[in-house]
Amino acid sequence: MPTTVHEFDWPDRVIVGTVGVPGQRTFYLQVRTGKQIVSIALEKQQSAQLAEKIDEILDQLSTIDGNPFSVPTSTPLELVDNNDLDPVEEQFRAGVMSLGWDPATAQIVIEAYPLEEVDPDDDGFLEDDDDADASEVLRVRMPVGTARAFAKRTREIVGAGRPICVICGQPIDADGHTCTFPEA
Repeated sequence: MPTTVHEFDWPDRVIVGTVGVPGQRTFYLQVRTGKQIVSIALEKQQSAQLAEKIDEILDQLSTIDGNPFSVPTSTPLELVDNNDLDPVEEQFRAGVMSLGWDPATAQIVIEAYPLEEVDPDDDGFLEDDDDADASEVLRVRMPVGTARAFAKRTREIVGAGRPICVICGQPIDADGHTCTFPEA
């Protein structure tokens, strides 16, 4: 079966946003170019790691002697997108993701593959007739300034969840919290 590639080389918009209330939010990576919009569901931790790793790559690039790329050390505020998600139609839930740098275009590259359903009867080994390729992939390329702004917004979205209890370190729900002291 051929792989469907949702490719965005210079997207008009690339953001992480949420649907739902804190404690019950679904995170989405949403990309738009013109009228083409793709939204994939992410875990909160995937979102946080994506922002962290993008900043790490950009920080590393900015310290290279003779760096031919103009990598901003801080977030260009004019590039931060604080608007809500466009209407969401989930394309797939992300499983494996990869992150890289394309020096030819000076862009951060994100690739996301669907979460694979695990067959409980499967022994984990591929048979000759199994399709080892993903059915879909989302590939997004974004310039360095956009990537910095993307990481900033993503960190803010992840941090906007439920407050953390200072005693037990667990999230506090809106309907109350029963604190459990960690075992010593």
